[in-house]
Amino acid sequence: VQLQASGGGLVQSGGSLRLSCAASGLTFSIYTMGWFRQAPGKEREFVARIMWSGSSIDYADSVKGRFTISRDNAKNTVYLQMNNLKPEDTAIYYCAGARLQFKPNKSQYDYWGQGTQVTVSS
Repeated sequence: VQLQASGGGLVQSGGSLRLSCAASGLTFSIYTMGWFRQAPGKEREFVARIMWSGSSIDYADSVKGRFTISRDNAKNTVYLQMNNLKPEDTAIYYCAGARLQFKPNKSQYDYWGQGTQVTVSS
């Protein structure tokens, strides 16, 4: 199983980025997919998740109204559109997959990607 995150980079405050996470080696359509992030010196925190059918989506309060998670089961890919980025969004962003889990917590994810760095300058 491989989760390959991409799309990170350096952006100014107020800018946008779109992260992608391509999955292989698993039946993508039965996995709840999540995005997490970890800033230096901090624990990895939840950002957003989307159920396998796309019928249920949740966001951390800190990103509601600015970030949008989506998935394309035909392409085995989950996305995170990030708008109005702030310096406090600076972190390594990780995607993760949880098989047939309804609203899994961090410990219930089966697979993790390698992360992609997002840096927001003020």
